Amino acid sequence: MYRSSYQKGFLTVLYSVGSSPLDKWSTYTKNGYIKRVYDEDIKSLVLEIMGSNVSTTFVHCPSDCKAELGIKLPFLVLLIKNMHKYFCFEVKIQDDQRFMRRFRVSNFQSKTSVKPFCTAMPMGMSPGWNQIQFNLADFTRRAYGSNYLETVSLQVHANVRIRRVYFTDKLYTEAELPNDYRLMGKPKDLKKEKQFKAPPTARPPSPLNTARAEAATAKTEESAAPVETETEMEMGASDSGKPAPAETAESDAAPTEEPPAQTDATEEAYY
Repeated sequence: MYRSSYQKGFLTVLYSVGSSPLDKWSTYTKNGYIKRVYDEDIKSLVLEIMGSNVSTTFVHCPSDCKAELGIKLPFLVLLIKNMHKYFCFEVKIQDDQRFMRRFRVSNFQSKTSVKPFCTAMPMGMSPGWNQIQFNLADFTRRAYGSNYLETVSLQVHANVRIRRVYFTDKLYTEAELPNDYRLMGKPKDLKKEKQFKAPPTARPPSPLNTARAEAATAKTEESAAPVETETEMEMGASDSGKPAPAETAESDAAPTEEPPAQTDATEEAYY
């Protein structure tokens, strides 16, 4: 089916948003239903497969049971929602020994069981939507000791909601995935987001703030003046190594002149 087509990157086999999502699939229902519904969590149309028995309600790709997919991409990815009920899916592959191997993955299996042509293994699912990544090449090598060649068929059983089923050549990070292949749309890059702050508005200074600023400046100058004098005295004392000699004031050493004695002539001249 896809053997002759170019296979690289992403290869979608089921997309619930398309006009005919089950165009290449065949449906089997008994005591259940398969329909497209609107999911409130991801705000999109999804394919819902529900049934009372897991084994009797499922979809199969390709639609012709005798045909083969021929997909050589080694990674299978399913975007599905946990409905808190029994669910399983099956993948049939072909290895380099030309044997058909089947992998059955379910949420009700308790332990892994490896048989010559079928391997059953458990799967844990978180509440809500899940991205299930299945490495077909690794499981084929670990279970059977052979190399994975291609996927022959795919089968998805009830009870589940499907957004997309696709194959990839490698595991991609969330940033590398296209927008349609994500569940919640394009993630936000916090590094590229710029947070703009409103510039401060220009306001005239108030008289009260101006007076406070001048008073603070005056106090700062007064407190800084003696500190500089002490620093200079300490530096002078440290440079000389000896205490500076005390300065003698000549005005203190000079003798003071006494007023002349008062006589009778002086009193007569005064009066």
